Amino acid sequence: MLVDDLRPEARAAPESGIVAVANYGWSKPDVIPLWAGEGDLPTPAFIAEAASRALAGGETFYTRQRGIPELREALAAYHSRLFGRSFAPEEFFVTGGGMQAIQLAIDCVAGKGDELIYMSPAWPNFAGAVGVAGATPVPVRLTPGDNGWVCDVDRIAAAITPRTRAIFLNTPSNPTGWTADAETLRTVLDLARRRGLWIIADEIYSRFYYGGRRAPSFLDVMAEDDRIIFVNSFSKNWAMTGWRIGWIRAHPSLGQVIENLVQYSTSGVAQFMQRGAVAALTEGEAFVESQIGRARQARDIVCSALAATGRARVLPPQGAFYLFFAVDGVTDSLAACFDIVDKARVGLAPGMAFGEGADEWFRLCFHRRLDHVEAAATRLAEWIASR
Repeated sequence: MLVDDLRPEARAAPESGIVAVANYGWSKPDVIPLWAGEGDLPTPAFIAEAASRALAGGETFYTRQRGIPELREALAAYHSRLFGRSFAPEEFFVTGGGMQAIQLAIDCVAGKGDELIYMSPAWPNFAGAVGVAGATPVPVRLTPGDNGWVCDVDRIAAAITPRTRAIFLNTPSNPTGWTADAETLRTVLDLARRRGLWIIADEIYSRFYYGGRRAPSFLDVMAEDDRIIFVNSFSKNWAMTGWRIGWIRAHPSLGQVIENLVQYSTSGVAQFMQRGAVAALTEGEAFVESQIGRARQARDIVCSALAATGRARVLPPQGAFYLFFAVDGVTDSLAACFDIVDKARVGLAPGMAFGEGADEWFRLCFHRRLDHVEAAATRLAEWIASR
């Protein structure tokens, strides 16, 4: 077969358990789809109109690999507002979505024979991208505790080998909502410094934080020359998942390498799309705040409804917009997800899609209009009660 002659790393790229449930549920009537990691609002008009004006104005040519100057300046100004200190445009690099940002970060620091540590349960794309690059993803488990998910940094230290090149930290986390506090970030950073490791910091959900304006960040605790590459995206904050535009924040000395990697992959993001991203950063703060407020309400609705059953393990997330929960007696979340689609008309993502040891868990994306969240929570509570 032709496929047998492809690279083993490409053949081994895993299928998504999330897509299996979604494909099953799309054709069912009246299913509330909470399986995907996105909200239900379209991109705001002020963003789309900025892109449309640029498209109509002929901004359709090859563009700068690092991103147009206006967008890099807007990214620097956005970070300055969030962190209360100055950032330079030279620290920012525009990518084809958060996923490409992650791929480029991996390409910068690791390759065949290397290992990268990440926290699990985890969004599966990071481990998949590491494997395609020829390196080995090494999971370190978060553990469910009485007050949420817990990261044991000693476990990270124990997972380091001579082949380890980087620690990947997604906080707030998809799917658990675990959010590292400043002390945990300092401890991880100290560990990376001692062992000469890179950190890839995925802070895509940093604004979806229920304890303040933003989640704690490595930017709060790092020195200028620390080995940290930040990856982020416009997808979640500004309802731009389909646009595929993100960014890397890194030390300016890495700029030529990052530019080269962009050149040999996508050769840059369409300029008219970047104009939309500029509008998101400069005009979109009220929209972001409204999104977070709605997500907070939705989180409280679904956590309360499922906890009230007395049969669900509910750990209210500190950040992101997912509830990762378990139900007494359920050990196969994939099979249960199909049953929930059929009987409750709710679409969930099975825990098995997020790594070993999560088979009994479910991920529910509550970033939707509140009446849909209330209806889904009621249906799920009834399904749980019927078991």
